[in-house]
Amino acid sequence: MLSRDARHIALEQVGNDGQRDIAAGTVLLIGVGGIGCAAAAYLASSGVGHLRISDFDTVDSSNLGRQILFTPDDVDELKAVAAAARLRTLNPHIKITAISERLQSEALVDAVASSDIVLDGSDNFATRFQVSDACVASGRRLISGSAIRLEGQLAVFGPDYQDTACYRCLYAEADESMDSCAGNGVLSPVPGVIGTMMAVEALKFFAGIESDLSMLHLYDAAATEFHALKIQKREDCQTCGTSLEK
Repeated sequence: MLSRDARHIALEQVGNDGQRDIAAGTVLLIGVGGIGCAAAAYLASSGVGHLRISDFDTVDSSNLGRQILFTPDDVDELKAVAAAARLRTLNPHIKITAISERLQSEALVDAVASSDIVLDGSDNFATRFQVSDACVASGRRLISGSAIRLEGQLAVFGPDYQDTACYRCLYAEADESMDSCAGNGVLSPVPGVIGTMMAVEALKFFAGIESDLSMLHLYDAAATEFHALKIQKREDCQTCGTSLEK
C-alpha cells in the first residue's frame, strides 16, 4: 500500500527530501476561521510535523457555513481545541497543539520564534500588525490571507526583511477601519480558496520551492480572476524599514 505521502514524494519538486523537511516543520497558524480551517486541513493531511493552532474564540453556528473543521456539535466549544481534535482524525501521526488564548507581547514573540513559518488568517488589523512585527523581529516567513464578500487576498513576506516588504508596508494603522467579514458577509468557499493557497505556500517553503515575495495576490471570485500587485518596501516603515539600519 502506498503511503499517504506517496504523491508528494513522486513530485520532482518535493521528493523524499522535501517531504522529510515538511515532516520536520513547525507551523504557527493564527486564527481558525474559514481561512485557517482550510489551511490547517491541508497542512495536517500533508504531514507537517507540528501544527500549532492559536484562536481564543469559540465556535458559533454562523461559522459552520465556511469553517469546515467544525460541526454543529462543536458550537460553543473553543475553536483551537475543536479544530485540533478534528485534525488529529485527519492525520494521527503529527503533533497538533491547541492554543486557546490571544497571543500577545512576549507570548506571541516566543510562539513565532519557536516556529518555522507563520500563517495569519486573523480577522483584524491589530493582530495582523502584531504578528507581522513578531515575524520581522524573529526572521520568520509570514503568509497572510484575508477574504471578504467575493474577494480574497494573499501575500508572502520574509524571512529576510532587509530588502523585501513586510505587512506594514502594505497597510497602515489608519486602515484599521476597513470593512470586516462579519459586517459585509463572505461567500463560503472564498476563505477556503485563500486558506488552501496559504497551505500551498507553506509546503513550498519547506520543500524549498521559491515563492514570489512581497506580492499581493488578489482573487475575484465573481469574475474568476487572479491579479498580482508588487508591494513596495517603505523605507519609513516602523518595522522592516528600520531593519536596514541594524
